[in-house]
Amino acid sequence: MNVIWRTLLQLALSRRKFRRHGAMNSLDVGRIRLTTLPTDLDVVGHMNNGRYLSLFDLGRFDLLMRTGLWDLMRERGWYPVVANATISFRRSLQPWQRFVIESRVIAADERAVYLEHRAVVKGDIYARLVVRGRFVRRAGGVLPIAELFEAIGQDPAEIPAPEEWMLRWAEDVALPSARTPAPSVWS
Repeated sequence: MNVIWRTLLQLALSRRKFRRHGAMNSLDVGRIRLTTLPTDLDVVGHMNNGRYLSLFDLGRFDLLMRTGLWDLMRERGWYPVVANATISFRRSLQPWQRFVIESRVIAADERAVYLEHRAVVKGDIYARLVVRGRFVRRAGGVLPIAELFEAIGQDPAEIPAPEEWMLRWAEDVALPSARTPAPSVWS
């Protein structure tokens, strides 16, 4: 709930861009402008590390809306989930500092889409997030990525394959399937 108003505003702005300019290519970079608000700060007085993840969600919502996928997801009973995420911080965002979130699909395999999000100030990267996300059906099961891209008219063959480090990373940090027990045992 802590960024609900920003989320609703961003969805409205992205919808307006979609209606005015048509669908953006799924491989284009999406950009949204934001300002570090007092509610984004931690006790040290800069952007809270967890808030970056919430604000990067806005970049994903923008891509979903502006590629036309948002409406297709609602029609077909699909929804996105984050499977893995890794973030690196370079510089701190200060109160009232303006920044841009840049978001782009960087790769895909048969089960997941890999996205990169950047917090950028005057062309300089402050933080970078790589996300591995899946789309699932409300009726159950993971949506094949080829079906997802075909639904928006994107040739899946044009999407780059994940780099080796992405595959290794996804495997190294994976938890067991939801159908498999995963007891919390500390050794």
